[in-house]
Amino acid sequence: MSPPPQDSPQDRPRYPPAPPAGAAGPREPRRADAPVYTRYRARPRLFGSGDDEQLAPEPARVGRPRRLTPRRLALALVAVIAGWLVLSLVLFLLSSHFERVSPPADVNSVLDPGGFPLASTTNILVLGSDQRQKSSKEPGANTSGPSRSDTIMLVRTGGGHSARLSIPRDTVVEIPGHGEQKINAAYAFGGPKLSITVLKRYLGIPINHVVIVSFEDFPALVDAMGGVDYSGGCVIARVDGGYSNGGVTLRLKAGAHHLDGREALALARTRENLCDPRQSDLERVQRQQRLLQEIKSRLLSPSSFLRLPLIAWNAPPTIISDMSGPTLLGLFAALELGGTPPTRVLGPQGVVTLPDGETGLRVSASQWRAAAARFMAG
Repeated sequence: MSPPPQDSPQDRPRYPPAPPAGAAGPREPRRADAPVYTRYRARPRLFGSGDDEQLAPEPARVGRPRRLTPRRLALALVAVIAGWLVLSLVLFLLSSHFERVSPPADVNSVLDPGGFPLASTTNILVLGSDQRQKSSKEPGANTSGPSRSDTIMLVRTGGGHSARLSIPRDTVVEIPGHGEQKINAAYAFGGPKLSITVLKRYLGIPINHVVIVSFEDFPALVDAMGGVDYSGGCVIARVDGGYSNGGVTLRLKAGAHHLDGREALALARTRENLCDPRQSDLERVQRQQRLLQEIKSRLLSPSSFLRLPLIAWNAPPTIISDMSGPTLLGLFAALELGGTPPTRVLGPQGVVTLPDGETGLRVSASQWRAAAARFMAG
């Protein structure tokens, strides 16, 4: 039997050379009608040989979790702080719009025009009324009618200036239409408008804005801060008739104390200190200044930062002012950047007896001018 015929070299089909071992050959383009296959990997059963395998889909590859580096931790902390500040800002503006009370409309006619407190020098008159809270049972307490100004202070801030001037409420001045009276009576006779008019007449300085402290809401602000620390001398007083009449009875030994909102308000309003009956309104003004300084320090503490949204919501209702929410924010920023200047108190020259038999503090014209000059230079 003869062998099969062999193909000649010309008749043999030509194939491309095989790729070397381990190298991938050229891939043909995938046809549109080509079937799609799912790739499986072999997963051995819990009991069985390697030949007895169960096919299972290959799981998708999951990326590794991002490591917590110091940089990422710092960025997260900054984001949390920024969000907390934005929340507090929004609450302050909302509270300023819906909860804040404006002063009488006639106040604007005696205020001097001024710029934004953060960018330009601004003079603000701060007043506090001695009107008793509605719950007071003190005999003869005034809870709704005209009241006198319990606190009178001028604040100068912005534009590189920072100064404060407290005026004792018993300072005797000439009030238009009422003769010689204690300066705190101007608020009872004509409200904040007359108080501004009298001060501008004696000091000869512009007053751009007015802030009236609402003692009804002041305790809520202090409580929102978690109370306030106060250091000073002995104070024993029955404010607004004491506890038995709906007021507060203070018994503070000399040293440091932590006060809640009602106690802080009572301390600011204490006039007759049973620890030292000889104290005058000058010592009362000094206690107020120390208390304000303690409140400012409390606001800048880490614990108050955690309470910032609550503080932001409770702050606007405590004041009655012609300033809007953004202007108040500019004022607070200017006060913070300006630091804490020493508060000067208008010192009296002597004591004078008024026609009704009350005694007041006499301040000469030269003392008024000197106090105004120091205030404007601050």
